[in-house]
Amino acid sequence: MTKYKIVAAFLLCGLLQNVPCVYSQDSLRENVREKIKQRIQERRGARSNAQTNDEKKSISVEGKIRTYLIHVPLQYRKVKAYPLVFVLHGGTANADNAMRMSQMNPKADQEGFVVVYPNGSGKLEDRLLGWNDGSKRLGEANSNIDDVAFFRQLIAQIEKDYNIDTKRIYVTGISNGAMMAYRLGCELSDKFAAIAPVSGALNYGQSFPVNPLSVIIFHGTADQYVPYNGGIGKASGGEERNDKSVAYAVDFWVKHDGCKLVPIKEEFGSIVKEQYSGGKADTEVVLYTIKDGGHCWPGGIEGIRYGNVDKPTQEISATDLIWDFFKKHPKL
Repeated sequence: MTKYKIVAAFLLCGLLQNVPCVYSQDSLRENVREKIKQRIQERRGARSNAQTNDEKKSISVEGKIRTYLIHVPLQYRKVKAYPLVFVLHGGTANADNAMRMSQMNPKADQEGFVVVYPNGSGKLEDRLLGWNDGSKRLGEANSNIDDVAFFRQLIAQIEKDYNIDTKRIYVTGISNGAMMAYRLGCELSDKFAAIAPVSGALNYGQSFPVNPLSVIIFHGTADQYVPYNGGIGKASGGEERNDKSVAYAVDFWVKHDGCKLVPIKEEFGSIVKEQYSGGKADTEVVLYTIKDGGHCWPGGIEGIRYGNVDKPTQEISATDLIWDFFKKHPKL
């Protein structure tokens, strides 16, 4: 007897326990078919119910409808305040891409925090989107979109809909999303406790943060799209954008937070970790440099569908390290 027949026999035995013996052979077969169909529908329903923790929502900002995906942890209860993490997609991507890229949902269920994947803006409603990170890389039209106002209003809406710990609001993102995370750190330091840019540059210099802010940065030395040492890298649409270096971003946040100027340095494999501690309000700045690393989310799945232009290192997991860092740094 094959394994499939064995499974079918066990299933049939289980179903027959609830089938009266008075049925004819034909009616018995029909009864079994109905019960199998019922079991399948029940299982599909269970899977559907499990997925209701992911929901697409929208708000109106300056007369424009903006959308976002929100994932509520499985153990969410209204009586408890939960941390809130924003994950920002890269340029020409969208919220779905950010969800796949970061694999932050399983982490949210494991650790107990709410995660939101906002959509940027663009000519199309739900794809090829970007952020107004202050560099004007998306052209004058999109550079007039107030994404900072979007996030301030979005935070207020989520705090209204869910029980959020206002001292534990964080943002991470990749590429253009990382650049937007830098800008949000500058302009909304009253809201965010920490930021985590991945493969991005701090190109925004029009305003400065009011409050100290912890920062964790991930960047590969071989990134051709956002060069590690700054300069003009590859950009979609043939645009030229002169990016600031990773060293510029680190220096900016170390000085702003008042951290020690000499970091604690560790090296393992192709990873270099530099930790600048002792900042105001217990802040710190941490840089993970990936030697010969490209434009990608460390620990992520290979492929552009997952937000990785280049093959990501598997020596570290950005998702795990980001959450550990966020958890360590609430707003004081």
